[in-house]
Amino acid sequence: MTRQPFQFIQSLYSWGDHFVTGPEILLATLVSSDFQENSFVAHLRGRDDCLVVDPGFEPERIIEYLDQHRLVPGAILNTHGHIDHIAGNGALKQRWPQCPLVIGAGEADKLVNPKRNLSAIFGFPLKSPPADATVSDGDVYSAAGFDLEVRAVAGHSAGHVIFLWQAHRPWIAFVGDVIFAGSIGRTDFPDGDFDTLAAGIRTKLYTLPDDTILYTGHGPATTVGEEKRHNPFVRSD
Repeated sequence: MTRQPFQFIQSLYSWGDHFVTGPEILLATLVSSDFQENSFVAHLRGRDDCLVVDPGFEPERIIEYLDQHRLVPGAILNTHGHIDHIAGNGALKQRWPQCPLVIGAGEADKLVNPKRNLSAIFGFPLKSPPADATVSDGDVYSAAGFDLEVRAVAGHSAGHVIFLWQAHRPWIAFVGDVIFAGSIGRTDFPDGDFDTLAAGIRTKLYTLPDDTILYTGHGPATTVGEEKRHNPFVRSD
């Protein structure tokens, strides 16, 4: 049977939020007003558990979405430990205390350190609950029916990871702030480095199939092929 492509379905809540459906997966993007950060809720058809990726500010909207769709988070995944990607961890853990909070091993300290997670720099020191589990490059983390390959891509943040789902084509990757549509993550933070980021993009992302969908931490989704051809900051050669 021919698989149908992912489709845009409807607008949710406010500008920027949207909902994508495929034959196996339902994916909601909830955009917080602070930093315009993308939080994702992904679940497989026929299941009532889900993944929450990078819950940012306004976690009450994520909780509202989960309640509306009768979903329970099977894992909270943080691609990295900057404040805009972890601000909602506490509220979700308060509501679902048994839900594991997962982050790259090199980022775990940022959760509980306002200086390292940059919240102190922005004038509102914030601590997340600590990680329940950490992951490293090459691991496979399984939750809510998803088996996710972990790839470490430093340069924006030293312990940044991406989560790659390869069960069906096109593959999808939650890439945090590694890359954006036509851009890349900042490298001027204390543990950032442009050369490291560019090398990671070329070896960990640009080696994926061109139709792999990249769900980014800010802005619209893109594909590996699109960025290989047109990203002005990191060329594929």
